[in-house]
Amino acid sequence: MKHEVQIVWFKRDLRVSDHTPLSDACKAGMVLPIFCWEPSMWAGQDASLQHQQFARECLAELRIDLSVIHLTLHEFKLGIIDTLNYIQKTYTIAALYSHEETGNGATFMVDIAVKKWCDYHHVPWHETPQNGVIRRIKSRDNWNANWEKRMQMPQTSTPFRTWSADCYILPNSVQTIAAGVDKTKRQVGGRILGLNMLNSFLSHRASGYRGGISSPLKAIRNGSRLSPYISWGCLSMREVVQASRKQMLVAKESKKTYLLLGLKSFESRLHWHCHFMQKLEDAPFQEFENLHSAYDDLRDSLVASTEQQRLLNAWRQGITGWPLIDACMAMLRHTGWINFRMRAMLMSTASYLYWLHWRESGLHLAREFIDYEPGIHWPQTQMQSGTTGINTLRIYNPIKQAQDQDPKGEFVRHWLPALKNVPDTWIFEPWLMPANLQLKYGCMIDIDYPSPVLDISYAIKKARLNLMALRKDDDVKKEASAIIKKHASRSGMAGGIRDKNGHIIPKENIKMAQKSAKAKQTLLF
Repeated sequence: MKHEVQIVWFKRDLRVSDHTPLSDACKAGMVLPIFCWEPSMWAGQDASLQHQQFARECLAELRIDLSVIHLTLHEFKLGIIDTLNYIQKTYTIAALYSHEETGNGATFMVDIAVKKWCDYHHVPWHETPQNGVIRRIKSRDNWNANWEKRMQMPQTSTPFRTWSADCYILPNSVQTIAAGVDKTKRQVGGRILGLNMLNSFLSHRASGYRGGISSPLKAIRNGSRLSPYISWGCLSMREVVQASRKQMLVAKESKKTYLLLGLKSFESRLHWHCHFMQKLEDAPFQEFENLHSAYDDLRDSLVASTEQQRLLNAWRQGITGWPLIDACMAMLRHTGWINFRMRAMLMSTASYLYWLHWRESGLHLAREFIDYEPGIHWPQTQMQSGTTGINTLRIYNPIKQAQDQDPKGEFVRHWLPALKNVPDTWIFEPWLMPANLQLKYGCMIDIDYPSPVLDISYAIKKARLNLMALRKDDDVKKEASAIIKKHASRSGMAGGIRDKNGHIIPKENIKMAQKSAKAKQTLLF
């Protein structure tokens, strides 16, 4: 007679703390914790070796944490369906436990297959929310209240008494290795490092958060740097929110004004995190198709494919001739991280100045970001490309951004050695240097550093005219209104006022979204 087992399927929730599926399974009976290296996920165009290595580091620590509560983590190199079939040969699967996931198209299809498998084999599948995303939501009207309710719930206690099941690795299985190379200076995975990063941010680094997250230099320290640990679930959203609120009270009592303001801004970003993931949850096609159908084939029809490829390669390789763009790409190649404003600028440059379709450039950045979170990445990619139909068109000027965010050229010189001797006068437009000065400072244009392939002013003007002309169409406006109704934030979302208990009631509202959908001018940054 087969023994019954409760399977805990770890996905992007690599922790034992505040882990409801693990706790519930331990209460139900003998537990078998598993992690599957899903081939379809790791062979995807958005997966990279750095993601796989980060996950391995998280799993190594998870294995230790599980052993403390007398459980053994079993890793399977094949997918979840093959794994369930294999386990079923030894055990009767009483139930499957996991967190809900708003992932990419590959994980979505895996979840559909698991649902069919569980239904066929009469295995209950208990899925638990782990952030503010709501499955099968009918209206955004009460979304903020639901987010707040979830964040205030007590954290799930870690089990202290368990019964572990045994299993063997699936025979003759070969793990799918993701493409690319690991990054030499990326963040390292694991809960301990995530907690250290959280504590250092909450205790003092958050003091520089409000004024420091836009600069690619300052954001390295003043940003939270928690994103990869949240993305892989080393930290739960709830514990981060609650720890932040606890520290707010300390900062308020000790009159640390800058720390308090930084923590308040940080919490609004945590709210924003779930808000964007909800967008992909509600419309998973956004990973592959324009949110607004009027923008279908707009870019493809205006740029020859050979020219597209040439521009895409220059952008990906960081040889655009615009120093801040190229420096950001160099930093990404080494660290897998860049601050949010620079991410927006990179995407804006590809989509507006180079007039490239967002899909290929979005895939490149997905592979480059160590903290790649599909639910945030794809809605943001479309927002920064102007294809949502409801957001103000933010076209970033790489030269102006360099002057604003790196006024002394420190960031550019650090990541682009070819420009290290170029004086401030020419550092952001080195192609304008006279030939004798190029020779003097050891930076010959188109030899040591490339010149831009197009004129910024012309590219911005062309992009603005193309997009704004389309937005004037009545049918386009009608579809934009429907998108606002389904996806736009409501009053009391993502922004920044607080109730009497100090809980966030963000101020972005639907009227602003409607206004942006009808905007007649493009914002130039």
